[in-house]
Amino acid sequence: MNDEDGDKGSTAPERSTPDPDATPDSVEPENAATEPAPEADEVTPPDDAPTSQPSADEAPTTQPSADEAPTTQLDLGDLGERSEEQAPLWVEPPANEDVTQVIPAIPPGPVPGPTQAYTTPAEDPTVVAPPAALPVPPQPEPQPAEEPAEKAPARASWVKVAAITGGVIAVIGVAYAADLAVSSGKVPRGVTVAGVDVGGSTREEAEATLQAQVGPRVGQPLTVQAGDVSTELVPSAAGLGVDWEATLDRAHSQPLNPFTRVASFFTADEIGVVSTRDETALASAVDGLRSETDRASREGTVVFEGATPVPVDPSTGQNLNGEGAEAALIEKWAFGRTVDLPVDVVPVTVTQEGVQRALDDVAVPAASADLVVTGRDGKVATVPRQQIGAVVGFEPDGSGGLKPTYNFEAATGILAPQLVSTEIVPKDAKITLDGGSPAVVPAVVGDLVQWPKTLETMPEVLRGNGSHTTPAVYGPVPPALTTEAAQALGVKEVVGEFTTGGFSAASGTNIRLAASEINGALIKPGDTFSLNGYTGPRGTAQGYVESGIINNGRPDTAVGGGVSQVATTLYNAAYFAGMEDVAHTEHSYYISRYPEAREATVFEGAIDLQFRNTGKTGVMIQAIGGASDLTIRFWGTKSVDVESITGNRTKPTQPDTVTLPAGDHCIASSGAPGFTASDTRVISDHATGQEISRDTRTVRYDPVPIVKCEEPGAPKPDERTPAASPAPSAPAENPSTTPKPKPNEGE
Repeated sequence: MNDEDGDKGSTAPERSTPDPDATPDSVEPENAATEPAPEADEVTPPDDAPTSQPSADEAPTTQPSADEAPTTQLDLGDLGERSEEQAPLWVEPPANEDVTQVIPAIPPGPVPGPTQAYTTPAEDPTVVAPPAALPVPPQPEPQPAEEPAEKAPARASWVKVAAITGGVIAVIGVAYAADLAVSSGKVPRGVTVAGVDVGGSTREEAEATLQAQVGPRVGQPLTVQAGDVSTELVPSAAGLGVDWEATLDRAHSQPLNPFTRVASFFTADEIGVVSTRDETALASAVDGLRSETDRASREGTVVFEGATPVPVDPSTGQNLNGEGAEAALIEKWAFGRTVDLPVDVVPVTVTQEGVQRALDDVAVPAASADLVVTGRDGKVATVPRQQIGAVVGFEPDGSGGLKPTYNFEAATGILAPQLVSTEIVPKDAKITLDGGSPAVVPAVVGDLVQWPKTLETMPEVLRGNGSHTTPAVYGPVPPALTTEAAQALGVKEVVGEFTTGGFSAASGTNIRLAASEINGALIKPGDTFSLNGYTGPRGTAQGYVESGIINNGRPDTAVGGGVSQVATTLYNAAYFAGMEDVAHTEHSYYISRYPEAREATVFEGAIDLQFRNTGKTGVMIQAIGGASDLTIRFWGTKSVDVESITGNRTKPTQPDTVTLPAGDHCIASSGAPGFTASDTRVISDHATGQEISRDTRTVRYDPVPIVKCEEPGAPKPDERTPAASPAPSAPAENPSTTPKPKPNEGE
């Protein structure tokens, strides 16, 4: 039964009874293959069923041949739609009778004459139950219900699929075994090394291929990209190479997994190279790239080109990440392609918007006009627009913007000289000796432009788009030494003095010049005086000339020679004034015009004379340089008396003879013996006479060498010969003996 003949509702299936007039010969077996005979379940359509066949009264237009006997055809279209009023096609059998209706088989054979496919309503057969007297054929044993017809094709389909699948698996197995046998001992299929395909090759073939294609890359320039900077390096120069054995070991052996083997036909397995490397050379090569790759960040700002403000866009910086760069080169250099090197970005804090705000709100207005400061008597000082960049600047404000900075010192440097004529300069009080005794010259209180106060309004003045004008603010400025302070110093009498003489004309020039520079110097209570510090440089630019000095233990000449006589005279004046000795150095050998163990030398930048005023009143220095002598006095208030006690000379030493080439720097000398001397200073209270202190200083003087100046080519005796028998060994010196510097020993 076809699906469309199935049950429609709960009524039992209906059966039809064959036409009694039909003969068994109405079906030909030959036609069974082409047109199936009606099944037993087929029934004659009801009276009202439509038909497309001719009626029984109509003769057929075509007679079938003997070989084409007509077959009975039933229209089953309305079988399931029979109304309840029509007589049923199936009658309930009587009790105790089987419900199965047996329909006699139709014997094969031709049916003579035409067969009418459909009947008129009057001839529509009625199905009735068989008479009770008819014998019932024996019933077969109950059979299990047959499976639905639609499940049979499904079972057949699964069998077919299983058969096909089994065949495919068998084919795959054969192919797998064949592939495994063919590729045994070779590099796995799909393996690439630095972009070179070596899959399916033997290990020896793969190594040869790689050495031919990858090997040359070690000596070829490699492009590297660090941020936005591109440069090159040669891998071999960076200590890089290839370990061929270790590289091929990465490929492993042929995989046994069938899925992996199949996938290898469609995929590539890049294993890279195992690099050999010289760590030192690689680190050096990476560091060598920094000069090109690294750059500092540039904060956005505004600069002035003359009177024109120009915005400077912010730009981030970058630093090459050394460790990451080395790792990237080791991993990727062999591919021969550009290698990206990691960089650390150096950020900026100023945004483009911040730069624009500073330009519009500050820079443009500031450069729109000159900055003008009006002074007294109609005088003005001006910072021209072209110099506004020296006054106005910018720095990051930490919030993405720029804050203006104002260089008040630079503005003062430009403006102040223009208003000097309107100021009264302060003058310190002075102590003069014009009348032979000290007198105080009163100080002058100044009246100067107060530039910090004057320029307080500069930021607001420069923000305007109109005139940039502000008035100068003047104020009194007291002198460093007021009249009252000078009078309180107590400079009224001589508290110490000393005189030296016997210098040459050239030395006299230098001595008088140095004396004039220290004349009038005031030493306040507690202050320390430095001769080198007070005079400053003593060169030809200051008027000093070349004269005699002591150099390396022998006479010589140099610019500024003779100033040591100023040092000795000044030291002795300070000695008798009761000044505290801070630093002084004696000459290396004794000079007869100076007192033993109470003299000093100086040399610019090396040897200085320093002393401190420990009294309660000030001291003024008076220095008088004559034609052949020098006198230095200390004026103040006398509070102490000083006594000098000179000891006997001890430990004499004899001079050596030195022979030098004749010339300007050879000064002949007859020499003098050396010795050791001491001096004791005793300080007592001027008012009471009570001793305050007693200090002894011991000095060792070297012998003055005998210097001979020989003309070139003359016989040369031994350069150093004893002038006399050496003196007996001297006992150990007093630990307090002051050592003498040898080079540049004094001017």
